Amino acid sequence: MALTRDFKVTVATRVQSDPVFAQALLDEAVELFINGEPDTAKLILRDLVNATVGFESLAEEIHKPAKSLHRMLSASGNPTMSNVSAIFAAIKRALNVEIRTHAVVA
Repeated sequence: MALTRDFKVTVATRVQSDPVFAQALLDEAVELFINGEPDTAKLILRDLVNATVGFESLAEEIHKPAKSLHRMLSASGNPTMSNVSAIFAAIKRALNVEIRTHAVVA
């Protein structure tokens, strides 16, 4: 089922008004990427970009066309690791957070 515009607006509004929710989404995107689920992670990143920096500002910041960024963060997009890293960095700055990871024995 396709996401409706109302849902996307709801997520963006909540990200902007609830820092804990925004951090939880960013945490989830990181976990998904690291654990082999990049398609879902890209969709969460797209929502975070829309709710924080916006695609036009992100495009200027990382020197990539906004249209390319939209494609990268689509379900079928194929961003490079350097682009993913730049997107995460921009979102981290927008949310004023750090990302820390650690490995644990499975």
